[in-house]
Amino acid sequence: MGTVTSSDGTTIAYDRLGDGPPVVVVGGQLCDRALTAPTAEELAKRFTVFNYDRRGRGYSGDTTPYAVEREIEDIGALIAEAGGTASVYAHSSGSALALRAGAAGLPIAKLVLHEPPYNPDDEDRRLATREEAKRIETLLAEDRRGDAVEYFCLSVGMPREMVEGMRHTPRWAEIEAMAPTMAYYSELMGDIGRGATVPTWQAA
Repeated sequence: MGTVTSSDGTTIAYDRLGDGPPVVVVGGQLCDRALTAPTAEELAKRFTVFNYDRRGRGYSGDTTPYAVEREIEDIGALIAEAGGTASVYAHSSGSALALRAGAAGLPIAKLVLHEPPYNPDDEDRRLATREEAKRIETLLAEDRRGDAVEYFCLSVGMPREMVEGMRHTPRWAEIEAMAPTMAYYSELMGDIGRGATVPTWQAA
C-alpha cells in the first residue's frame, strides 16, 4: 500500500498494480479499494493501475467539512503520483466524481464512466431520490449507520434476504464504517438539489 497527500493534507491510500499507461480506478457508493480490486487486477494486465480508497473509506483519511472539490483534488494527487497525466476508470457514483474531475480540468487522458446512477428527467424519480437522500441524512444524523446502509441497499433493489445475510458477515462492519460517506454521495450526485439528473453542462 502506498499513500499520497491531498491538497488539504488528507492522506489517500492506494495500491499500485501492473505496468503500462497509468489508470486511476474510482469506486462508487460504499466501495473501498478491496471491492474494486478485481477490476484493478484485470486492468493491470495492460496498465499501471492506481486503485485507491476514496476519502473516509478504508485506509484513507478524512477532513471536514466535506466538499466535492476535495475529492477532485484527491484524484489530482493520484494523477500527479502517476506522472502528471492518467486515464480514469470510474464506477457508479465514482463516475459522477470522475466527470466533475474532467470538467474541472484535471489532466485526464481518457475517461470511462461505468453505470453512472443518474436519473431520467422525470419528476417522480427526482422526488423519490430527494426523499431517499433525506432519509439517509436523518439516519446518519441519528448515528444509525447500519440502518442507513440497509435502507440504501434496499432502495437500489437488493433483496432483503441478501441484506440480512450481509449483516452477519465481517464485511458488514467495514461497510458501516464507510456509511458517513453516503452523505458525500448525495452531494456529489445532486440528489436533493436536482434529483440526480444528468449534469449535461459537465458532460459537454
